[in-house]
Amino acid sequence: MDLMTNEVKWMRRALTLAKKGWGKTSPNPMVGAVLVKNNVIVGKGWHKKAGEVHAEIDAIQNAGVHAADSTLYVSLEPCSTRGKTPPCTNAIIEAKIKKVVISTLDPNPSHRGGAVKLLKDEGIEVVVGVEDDKGQQLNEDFFCWIQHKRPYVLLKMAMTLDGKIATKGGNSQWISSKASRTKVQHMRQRADAIMVGAETIRQDDPQLCVRQPENWQNQPRKIIVSKSRNIDPAACVFSDKNTPVDIVCCKSAADWEEYFKKLGNENVMSLMVEGGGELAGQMLHYNLIDKVAIFVAPKLLGGKDSRTVIGGFNPDSLTEARGINDMKITRSGCDYLITGYLTDVHRMH
Repeated sequence: MDLMTNEVKWMRRALTLAKKGWGKTSPNPMVGAVLVKNNVIVGKGWHKKAGEVHAEIDAIQNAGVHAADSTLYVSLEPCSTRGKTPPCTNAIIEAKIKKVVISTLDPNPSHRGGAVKLLKDEGIEVVVGVEDDKGQQLNEDFFCWIQHKRPYVLLKMAMTLDGKIATKGGNSQWISSKASRTKVQHMRQRADAIMVGAETIRQDDPQLCVRQPENWQNQPRKIIVSKSRNIDPAACVFSDKNTPVDIVCCKSAADWEEYFKKLGNENVMSLMVEGGGELAGQMLHYNLIDKVAIFVAPKLLGGKDSRTVIGGFNPDSLTEARGINDMKITRSGCDYLITGYLTDVHRMH
């Protein structure tokens, strides 16, 4: 096994460890780290929760005296400035680590490359860019939020094979399989906020919360888009008194820009939009969607008045269709899950 293959192997282990922080680290990124000596892991760690020790510190503490002369593989450039915790670069130097391999640099332009320079100045070998795409994709919401000061927007929808999300009367339960609905719970864990249109509240009366696992501590903020702002106070969305509910009306691109800026300032990194079709259409029209996750069920509903997955403004030409990049198709029970990107705001700019 050559050196580069080893670097990829251990970096993938660090990336896997990072995912243990799924839904628990916001507004910090998910980060994983492994310490390797003589081709054996001597320490490993991940960022478990905002305010707690970073992945590098966790790995160093786990390794103890074995950290000396080891190689650190970390999924994001270590911090070199003091935040809620001391800079990780100090601990790396003090632990006498001889080499640091980084997947991707810090997306913050004022910090980017700072740790690399500092560590090199201390005589520590530094390698950057191992599994870089995976490192950026892992924290796509964080990268967007840091660089653009607004939340990363994921549109999640479930539709029949003929593009329907509900009957004419609004009945939609259930289009997708139980396996797909379980995946949605996992997606919600990552979201800082969930947004739906008022019609979804009236028809489905959802709670918009993480139900699996039970007693999930980081419940997402709830946002209802409504022209009238007239929502039944007895709706299930209001049942959790500990989770805020925003009722907003955005009529223009400027309104959306202002509201997204507000959410960004309030540490909302990731926004999950769950319907309905009219809200999805409006957001598509204003270029507000960064990523899509569409569950396609093997069902044909039919009906010219059945509700479509994307409504809103009528395009005049197929040239107005939005292209999906890096599309992936995976099985989800009897359904298919299609994911892809409409923007590249999750990339380093």
